[in-house]
Amino acid sequence: MTSLIGLLHERKATRAISTNPLSDEVIEKLMEAAQLSASCFNKQPWRFLFLTEKEPLERGRQALARGNNWALKAPLLIIGFSMSDLDCKLPDGREYYLFDLGMATQNIMLQATELNLVARPMAGFDPEIIKRGFGISDEFEVYIMIAVGEEGDLSELDEKLQERSQEPRVRNPLRDNFYLSEIS
Repeated sequence: MTSLIGLLHERKATRAISTNPLSDEVIEKLMEAAQLSASCFNKQPWRFLFLTEKEPLERGRQALARGNNWALKAPLLIIGFSMSDLDCKLPDGREYYLFDLGMATQNIMLQATELNLVARPMAGFDPEIIKRGFGISDEFEVYIMIAVGEEGDLSELDEKLQERSQEPRVRNPLRDNFYLSEIS
């Protein structure tokens, strides 16, 4: 079994995604991974729409920003949304519904990585097109779209995306983001 750190290092950041459909078993594992996520007071405020069939996929693809055209081939698009009314309400006013949605999204990505899939989250889409196209109430915030599929042929991407997909992942040094004991 791969360690969690190993799994995080294995995550595929490519934009080359195959059109091969995913099995119902794979899709169920992705759903279960999200459902097992932690949440404030166990409210489970995440909602995910899994697009796998031709017509719903086409409606979902219409929302993609031009810079995310590489995701048009993905056999699975996942839409993540939530609303503050689903949140735990803390006396000091902190809201956790988007944090909880983010943790559930990370679980989907980790499960996809374990299954040797690409799961690439995107902010480049129009939430209003998603709401209208799928009848999602205005009370919800549509926050994330994830393109999921097997790794595709890098040569099918334009040259710029090929280069970006092959760039090493760069992270800040730990000291830039983490503090021990106190901040000075």
